Order: sequence, then C-alpha cells, then structure tokens
Amino acid sequence: MNPNQLTEQLGLFLDVLESGSFSAASRRHPLTPSAVARRIDSLESAVGSQLFIRSTHAVRATPAGLAFAERARRIVAELQLARAEAVSLSSAPEGLIRVDAPAAFGRRHLAPVIADFLVLYPGLDVQLHLIDSFVDMDGSNLGKVDLVLRAGQMADTRLVATPLASMVRIACASPDYLKRRGVPSEPAQLGEHDGLDWDGLAPPFAWRFEQDGQMQLHRPARVRMSANNAEALVCGALAGLGIAHLPTWLASEYLLRGELLPLFCENGLPKPESTGIYALRLEQQASSRSRLLLEYLKTRFSPVPPWDLALQRELGRH
Repeated sequence: MNPNQLTEQLGLFLDVLESGSFSAASRRHPLTPSAVARRIDSLESAVGSQLFIRSTHAVRATPAGLAFAERARRIVAELQLARAEAVSLSSAPEGLIRVDAPAAFGRRHLAPVIADFLVLYPGLDVQLHLIDSFVDMDGSNLGKVDLVLRAGQMADTRLVATPLASMVRIACASPDYLKRRGVPSEPAQLGEHDGLDWDGLAPPFAWRFEQDGQMQLHRPARVRMSANNAEALVCGALAGLGIAHLPTWLASEYLLRGELLPLFCENGLPKPESTGIYALRLEQQASSRSRLLLEYLKTRFSPVPPWDLALQRELGRH
C-alpha cells in the first residue's frame, strides 16, 4: 500500500469513528456506505482485530478501535507532514502566499499555525487578510489571493475545495443562566428557554439536532439578542442572556474554562456537520508553495481539529 492509499484508508477509518456511521463518512468521500463498510472490513482483517461494533443506528469503536485511532491520527499527520516536507525540499519554496480567512477563525486558530509554518520555511512569506464573512463559498477574491478559507456547502464547480477541518456545533450557556433557568435535558426543551440567534441568514445546521437518526429543528422561543456575527453571540452567552448554538472552533476556549457549559453532550461531542472548513482555490494547478501550506494546515487541523480533541478529553473526565 503506497502512502496515499494508507492516508486515505486511515482517514476513512477516522471519519467513521468521528461521524459514528458509514453513511455519514461516505459523504466525505466518493464512496457509497456499503463501499465504506467493505473497506473497514478489509482494514479490520489487515489489523487482525474488530475496530467497530455495528448496530442499525450507529457504529461504535471497540476498545481496540479507540487505541488504533490514536496511532492512526499520528500516522496520518506524519505522512501529511512528510509529503509537505518533500514538496519543500524538491522545490526549495520561496515567495508570497496570499490568504483570505474569516477574522474570528484567523485570530484564534489560523494565525498561530501560519506563524509556525513560516518559522519552518524561511523562504516563504504569507499575506493574511482577515475578513468578517465565513459562509461565502463563491471565492470572489480568488485570483487576487491564492487561497480562501470558508465554511459551508460548495456551490461553484470552478473551485477546488481542500477540506481542512470538520465543523461541530454545540448548544451552550453560562453557569449563571443555567442556575437561574434550569438545565434543559433534551433539545425539545429549548422552546422553554431564552436564546441568542443569528440576525438574517443563519448557518444551515444552526439549532438542528440529531434525534432518532434524523435532524430536527429546536430553538429557543425568545431571542434576547440577535447578531450577524457569531462572536457577538458569544458575548451574549457569557453575559447570561440565554443559550447559544455555536461552532466548537469558536466556543471551545470558553467551554474548557467553564465560562460556558455544554448541553446535550452526555455521550460526548455531537457529530460533525456534513460540511466543514475548506481552503478554496481556482481549478488551475496550485503553486508548490500553496500546496505546501495546504498540507501543513491539514496536519494541524485534521482529521480531528485540536479544539475538538481538547473538548473530547474534557467531556471524558465527567
């Protein structure tokens, strides 16, 4: 098995583990659910151990599967980094990479990673332009910049999207609010609570929760504050105004510090959305320096983003 096949096989295994089903994992790959199941069967035969317990509703990792996942994540990261370094050594990269990214994600997660990248590759420079919008998949600035980071459904087939990170959304509120109003035990009880919501077009998975294998919409009855910016909703949640439904890349630091408390997470984090965070480029061949940056970002943000790994460890303690 060559390195690309190994990366793909282990990535598929990790996607099944993360999503909890063959069908959800198949949507991230050009495969049918039955093809995913066959590949997992083949991997289990090669490993010599059962990695998953299958049921009609979900796929759960066995203890052997969880142990294998830890190794698999490290192997995938090392292979991706080795590929990136090989590109670097073969092309001696120099020059400028221009990147557009959403401001909140850029400040919290992207800028520190790019700084590490530039330390590793002194011949490269990055021009990072932070903008307000995240859900904008038309890539209107491509041509002026090399890469655009966005989240959401791909609509324009002229663009090539490289998945960088999965997107998980979590309902949360401040300890003060939950002490005053009580803790809802299931999403259907959100109608009895105050909330913070988007003004205008909300993300497609906002206030949607999986129940009995289906996505159902449940949202607070009264909206104490609405905003067209998720960071503003965080401020309202921290102030105790109500419940917010936020992406973990934005809420993780407050959840880890206990300033916000997670809801409906008795079985761990919710499943990732079928969309994610992508780097977009034009259909033409990417430059070697852009490919190098893409590979480096993938090693740092996938298969499970660091902010979700930290939350998984924290939830596992409770």
